[in-house]
Amino acid sequence: MCSIMGYCSRSATFDVFMKGFEKTISRGPDDTRVVETGDGLLGFHRLSIMGLTPSGMQPFQYGNSYVVCNGEIYGFEKLKEELSVKYTFESESDCEILLPLYQEYGTDMFDMIDAEFACIIYDGEAREFIAARDPIGIRPLYYGYDKEGAVIFASEAKNLVGLAEKIMPFPPGHYYKGGQFICYCDIAKVDTVCHDDLETVCKSIHDKLVAGVEKRLVADAKVGFLLSGGLDSSLVCAIAAKKSKERIKTFAIGMSEDAIDLKYAKQVADYIGSDHTEVYMTPDEVLSSLETVIQLLGTYDITTIRASMGMYLVCKAIHEQTDIRVLLTGEISDELFGYKYTDFAPDARAFQEESQKRIHELHMYDVLRADRCISVNSLEARVPFGDLDFVKYVMAVDPELKLNTYGKGKYLLRHAFEQGGYLPDEILWREKAAFSDAVGHSMVDYLKEYAQKQYTDAEFERRCKSYTHARPFTKESLLYREIFEKYYPGQAEMVADFWMPNKEWEGCDVNDPSARVLSNYGDSGK
Repeated sequence: MCSIMGYCSRSATFDVFMKGFEKTISRGPDDTRVVETGDGLLGFHRLSIMGLTPSGMQPFQYGNSYVVCNGEIYGFEKLKEELSVKYTFESESDCEILLPLYQEYGTDMFDMIDAEFACIIYDGEAREFIAARDPIGIRPLYYGYDKEGAVIFASEAKNLVGLAEKIMPFPPGHYYKGGQFICYCDIAKVDTVCHDDLETVCKSIHDKLVAGVEKRLVADAKVGFLLSGGLDSSLVCAIAAKKSKERIKTFAIGMSEDAIDLKYAKQVADYIGSDHTEVYMTPDEVLSSLETVIQLLGTYDITTIRASMGMYLVCKAIHEQTDIRVLLTGEISDELFGYKYTDFAPDARAFQEESQKRIHELHMYDVLRADRCISVNSLEARVPFGDLDFVKYVMAVDPELKLNTYGKGKYLLRHAFEQGGYLPDEILWREKAAFSDAVGHSMVDYLKEYAQKQYTDAEFERRCKSYTHARPFTKESLLYREIFEKYYPGQAEMVADFWMPNKEWEGCDVNDPSARVLSNYGDSGK
């Protein structure tokens, strides 16, 4: 994960720029460079992943134009070969192709690339700044305006605190040009429903996910894998183990006393033959890390914070104890194939609309969690379930097929990998607990207990009333909100609301985001 920032004003000073930009140096600790374009400043903190030589350092320049990009461009070699007829490339970096692409195709380029990216371009001929973000929002980007109305872009909200009055996430699948945000790709929109039969759909799911994993194994830096023992991360690891020439390295974390998933993660690791590491966390580590986690996340959302505790600590251990730079994760499966609560969807249309909503908001929840927990530890996240071709296909599948009418959630994904010996049946077909529960039910219980002790009932009622947007509704949510406001004062609108099941559905009117409170929880997490 690199960090980028662009202050689009001639009056921007280096000192003011760096005061904000230096807050995310952990995203790119290898090198830092800031250029004066004549119309503003562009900055880049580098984490070397592709093209490890100094020639891969950004900003890249072509004529009097510049670009900074935090991203991975898959299949860039073909584009580079085509562009090499007219352009001379000086590095092995995938991102060096962006300026030549812009010269050839303008803003149409954004819909041409298969990438997880956020970028800022300075067009030296037009003397304007253009910014863009990938269709899912896997790579972070925020924006705000200074007192003179100049726009500022940055990888994280913390870069803009003190520079912009209102900080907002850059909308995924959009580019900014001429003062406007223009949608180039709505990844959740379905133009034509796919009515293939079950077996055809499952074969396509299998092939497209395998391709999504395979392309994300390409890196000049060392690659590792987060393995929870649940279906999604286990599939990513199993595919990688089959496709990798070397033994893959997997990592799992849990509470020492009741980690649900550690035993399943080890079972998967033994089955696929990975070099497996277990990390244990204690109640003291959880509570002492809470404020740090909320600060690095830039959110007050309950389930995002809960799930980040384990992820932050396992990534911290990976950073401190290994030379791994890239981590593959299992995010974005639930949004496509369903959560426990989507079993209550009244019909196929409702399921599809809920899936679209979750995809549109991913960048504020699970994707944000993975990015911040990984990047703050100077690592890069890659998300195979977020592969553009894979997401477009699954979203287009007839939602009648995606409804849980099989007696087992995520049936299509499970059935797609029944053959081929990817996973043992007891892993492939087990019900998974949410990550925040799977590291140990005790972790969430400790957090709730701690929050309960911070406020009397009267204090809780009084303090909640001071908030209008996303008002806290439990002592735990109030605690998180107050810590958030300490570091991001007045910026609550960066997050749409608390992530919760769809309360309009029967069986989903609950007061906690954990699937533990749902009537269909059943064997999940056992």
